[in-house]
Order: sequence, then structure tokens, then C-alpha cells
Amino acid sequence: MMSEARALTPDLDTLVALFYPQGAELGHFDEVDSHDLARDYRMLLAHDSHMTVTVERFHNGPVDVRVLETNITDTHYARKILLTRQSDGQVVQFGIMRLDVSCVTPKVRREIESQQTPLGRILIENNVLREVHLTRLYKVTPGPDLEKMFGIEPGQTTYGRTAIIHFDGEPAVELLEIVAPV
Repeated sequence: MMSEARALTPDLDTLVALFYPQGAELGHFDEVDSHDLARDYRMLLAHDSHMTVTVERFHNGPVDVRVLETNITDTHYARKILLTRQSDGQVVQFGIMRLDVSCVTPKVRREIESQQTPLGRILIENNVLREVHLTRLYKVTPGPDLEKMFGIEPGQTTYGRTAIIHFDGEPAVELLEIVAPV
């Protein structure tokens, strides 16, 4: 029998398929344990916190969100994003998020759909009762699209994670978060 935590785990392939009919365009993912990560990647990814806060702390300054594409249905709002440093515009993270829109107030939904502010900052500023749960860590060999977004050469690797955010105890947001190589 599948545990409840496992049943609520975001499915990597499902999240990728929201924006990539051919997943290899984004990259190749190998699941890893936290002890397999170098210190900086472990600090960035192996935690149950918002990536917005973690990335801002790591890069010593605020980040902006750049929404590249959205996928909206009656029940879900999904977006493919980059987080960039405000100081120099450098891309520091790629992400895909999918929100169950029934879990947020109309005000929070409008702020998310305005595409102006990172999700973590919106949830924090609106005092949404939330818990972030890391589900999996991955070594990522970027495909052509991710190489272009990160401005890296073929063959470089980086790391990412899947996570889920619960609002008031209910699963609300599925996340794929990949940090730029450090």
C-alpha cells in the first residue's frame, strides 16, 4: 500500500510534461541523496523551506521572477519560471510550479497570476499557513533549453528538487526547482 506522503509526492514527469512534450529538452534527472550533494547545493536544495528565501540568502540579495510560460485550467495554475538576481539579472533558478487554485483566496490567486512576484514571497506576505516538504533531490544534466536559460555549455551538471507545499494541511502546490550551477 502506498503511504499518504508518497501519494502526494509531485511526479517529476508530470510537472515536466506541462511545458515539455519531450522531457529531454529540459534535461535528464537522476535521483540522489542529500549526502551526494556538494555543500552549496545541499544548502540550496536539501531543506523544507521556500526556495525564494533560500536563494535570496545564498545570493545575498532579492530575486525577481520571470514567467516564461503558463498552463491554466479550471482547477490549476502552472507556470515555468526563472528567478533572477535583482543586482545583475543573473539567472539563479529554473522552476515549474502547479497550484491547485481551490486552495488560495481570490486575492492570493490574483497576486500569483499577476506574475510579478515569486510564489514564496506572495505566500509569506499574505500569511498563508503553509508547510514546504522536500520530496526528491536530483542530479540534473541540462538539455538544450535549460543550457540556454542558464547560459552554460553542454555537459555541465547541476541539481534540483521536487517539493510540495501544503496550505492548512492540504496539498496545494507541486514544485520542480533547479538551481543554476554554482
